[in-house]
Amino acid sequence: MTVAAATATGLPALAALLGLLFGRRVRPALIAVPAALVATALAIAVAAGIGDDVRESAVRLTPTGALDITLGLRVDGLAALTAVLVTVVALLVQVYSAGYLREDPRYSSYAALVSLFTAAMLLVVYTGDLIVLLVGWEVMGICSYFLIGHHWEREDAHAASIKAFVVTKLGDVPFLIGILVLAAGADSFRIRDVLAAVPEGGAGWVTAGTLLLLGGVAGKSAQVPLQTWLPDAMAGPTPVSALIHAATMVAAGAYLVARLYPAFLAAHPTLIVLAVMAAVTMLGSALAALAQDDLKRVLAWSTVGQLAYMTGGLAVGGRDAAVFHLLAHGAFKALLFLGAGVAIHVAGTGALAGMGGLRRRAPIVFWTMTAGLAALAGVPPFAGFFSKEAVLGAAEHTANGHGSVPAVAGWLVLVAGLLTAVLTAAYATRVWLRVFFGPARGVGAGEPVSGDVAAEAEGVTHVGEVPAVMTWPLIVLAVPTTLFGLLAFPGLPSLGSDLGYAELTPHPLTTTLALVALVLGAGAVAVLWRRDPAADPARLLGPLRGPALRGFDVDGLYAVLVLTPVRLAAKAARFADGAVIDTYVKGAAQSAWLLGGGVRRGQNGNTRLYLTGLFAGVVVLAVAVAVGS
Repeated sequence: MTVAAATATGLPALAALLGLLFGRRVRPALIAVPAALVATALAIAVAAGIGDDVRESAVRLTPTGALDITLGLRVDGLAALTAVLVTVVALLVQVYSAGYLREDPRYSSYAALVSLFTAAMLLVVYTGDLIVLLVGWEVMGICSYFLIGHHWEREDAHAASIKAFVVTKLGDVPFLIGILVLAAGADSFRIRDVLAAVPEGGAGWVTAGTLLLLGGVAGKSAQVPLQTWLPDAMAGPTPVSALIHAATMVAAGAYLVARLYPAFLAAHPTLIVLAVMAAVTMLGSALAALAQDDLKRVLAWSTVGQLAYMTGGLAVGGRDAAVFHLLAHGAFKALLFLGAGVAIHVAGTGALAGMGGLRRRAPIVFWTMTAGLAALAGVPPFAGFFSKEAVLGAAEHTANGHGSVPAVAGWLVLVAGLLTAVLTAAYATRVWLRVFFGPARGVGAGEPVSGDVAAEAEGVTHVGEVPAVMTWPLIVLAVPTTLFGLLAFPGLPSLGSDLGYAELTPHPLTTTLALVALVLGAGAVAVLWRRDPAADPARLLGPLRGPALRGFDVDGLYAVLVLTPVRLAAKAARFADGAVIDTYVKGAAQSAWLLGGGVRRGQNGNTRLYLTGLFAGVVVLAVAVAVGS
């Protein structure tokens, strides 16, 4: 079992190496796709055979003199299911990219980076050591920098890649310290040992370590206050967006909390902080998504909100519910991003105002994205309905005082989750109506594409026939998007939650409230659309739309609180260095030069000058003696 997991991790890494070495001589897809296919088959085999078992294997690396670092794997139900999600989405992204970027001169390096990205995420999923997990965690960040900045000659892509790297690294600093705190408390970096060392009632080192880990969770999973990088990451190609948003990197934060869940359950202050973070992120991201004018930015903000559902589920003790939503979201969000890429290709624009009537021009995209948007909005029986309701049910369970998690966390997640469900249904319906209904617009309708940033980012200059490799992944992803929720309750292996399968059982109250939220959000947008199809339903936000469109100016807040002080400090340091330190250094040098010049004038070999000086000295001494006596 662990051998298969190790092979599944190593194959994409090997494909990345071969792609970088031979990608220009051999078609990159011939290297990347088979490796991803075999890795997927191995991951599925591991998941099918793991059951409720936990398999571990470890090899101690070179002794460090303190805590040992082990290169090993820890495979359980959680890791096995997450690995299947990662490999399936990565495989479909590689297949999709073969058609989407077939004319891109950098396709070989792109395919290699996607393979390396996949290997890094699998390392995070399967590893049994926190330091090795950190390696995979950081490799993902480096790959995201290059993939988001794939079109590096464009200023927005260049800036977005730097922003993503810097913001996520900002969260990785406390994340690293948190790993060290947990390892010091448990006297080991092995996940098994760390979890075994957690006292039943918690401890200071557990609370401190888990709180510090939330920095990395907020960075990688784009939670408040480090959420601003993810919408800007849309400057990368659409397959990259699907990869990052659905199965890798952004899901890593929620996965880490689930992986170390006993430690988080023992730290109630950490869970309350996590609940506050999730609640604020849910509402803010949903408002921002409803206000956006670009299709990919709507989906990006929706990812931020759906990740908040996962972290919210974890905050209220609903580990199984959170993981269930992670898996369901991975399927329908990958579908939505890949579908958005085809829609942009057909319409020649990524702006919602430039789309319309695509249900006739791209029927496969229409039906598959309809399933994805329905899952996003929580329409039964699609996967998103069951997984989102499971999170709300876990929040209700905690809010009513059941379980060990403070009730305040349950109320925060429950109220924010229901309000977010209204907004999610609203913006999902808005996208559905504006993209697929109404009059046909865009390039296919005879309108120009020049100046459209999203279209230029995808290399869209004309509308042509969509390759089959770009539509088949949509059909494949539509299957779990539609059926996963129906099959999940009896099919998911135990993930070790304290609530067990009861956590995934529908709760009548939250089910009713979720359906009411769906009707309110979708109904309000549908009524406005019916009255005036040309008007944007985002006007529902009123005066909030401007701030929501700008992400509530969090970047401006960062500029005031971080960038401006840093720039002022840099200017002060430059002034001190130039006007103070350099002045003293130059003054000392000038003084030495003048003193040396004066001494040099007296040492010129002129005997008459020497005698005159000697005579003057004698006279001065004689006068001094006479005056003193």
